[in-house]
This record gives sequence, structure tokens and C-alpha cells, in this order.
Amino acid sequence: MPADPPTATTVDALALITLPPLDGLTEEQLRGATCIWCGQGLTTDTAVDLGERRHRRLDGHYSTFPRGCRADVNRAAVQAIHDHAGICEQCVDNPGACGEGMALVRLEKDFR
Repeated sequence: MPADPPTATTVDALALITLPPLDGLTEEQLRGATCIWCGQGLTTDTAVDLGERRHRRLDGHYSTFPRGCRADVNRAAVQAIHDHAGICEQCVDNPGACGEGMALVRLEKDFR
């Protein structure tokens, strides 16, 4: 029996957001002390945890723990919605049936 399609509640929308390239980011941005996009200082009240991101390097892997401010997470979610909708046949046919698209829309609404 085929697996059920993903729903907005089973899709990690934050993982679908494209982060800026690591080159040129400060140590504070990479460890989540400041916003990964704008560099604004973050507190536990203002930060949106974007989850651990694993990166490959020649001798293995390393992790970063980026966080963003609400405004930039919202902008990134809007961009992800546009990027996703442009390549997703399901979103063209029936947007409400696409778990990834629905999760991104919910994420954008959460951080307005």
C-alpha cells in the first residue's frame, strides 16, 4: 500500500527554507546569536530556531544552529512558497493537497 502524502503537520517547513551561503557569515550568525539574514541580535523571545543544519566538508560533517528574526523568517517563507509553487505540479493542480506548500503557507502566517 502506498504511503500517505505528507500533510502540513508532518512537513518540517523550516527545513524547506533556503539559508544564505555560509561564506561571509559571522560566527554569531552561524551559532544563532544573531539573525542568519540581517545580523540583528536575538534573544530567546525574538529568535526563531531554524534547526540544526549539517554541512559536509572534506573530512566529515559539521553543524550550524542558525536562528532568524521573525521578519526575515517570514520573508524567507514567502520566497520558499514562490520557489516551491513554481516547481510543484501538485500545487498547480490542487494547492490544498500539497503538504509542503501548506506547511510553508502556515509558516509564513505564523511569522507575520
